[in-house]
Parts: sequence; structure tokens; C-alpha cells
Amino acid sequence: MHALKARVVNGRYVIDEPANLPDGAEVDLVVLGSGMTVEERAELVQAIEEAEQDIDAGRAVDEAEVWAKLKAIG
Repeated sequence: MHALKARVVNGRYVIDEPANLPDGAEVDLVVLGSGMTVEERAELVQAIEEAEQDIDAGRAVDEAEVWAKLKAIG
């Protein structure tokens, strides 16, 4: 997984990269620079890079597994 760059074309986000996600999967987009300081943006980029390293190293938990554990608690 890695950060993606998108362009806005005719009011739509366009990402010119293949998705390794199932059809219908939802993703969150964050507009960099919208109200963020340079420091906040640097922290965000660092967090994304660390998350990518965790995923590559197998230190990630599947979303369905997280929801199952949360449902079991309550």
C-alpha cells in the first residue's frame, strides 16, 4: 500500500493507478495543504510512510478482524 496522487478533472478525482482493492471498496482521500501547516503535513507524510512500512512487514490487522473483536467486546 502506498499514498496515491489524484488530479481533479471536471470536478472528479482521477487516480491513474490500478487499485488492489475489491470493487466497491471505499477509500478516504485527504487533501494535503487544506488548512494544514508545513509541520502537520510533514507529520502526516511520516505517519503514512510508517504505516506503509508496517504493512510491508506484516504488522497490520485486517479490518474485518478488528470489527469482529470490537463486536465481541460489546
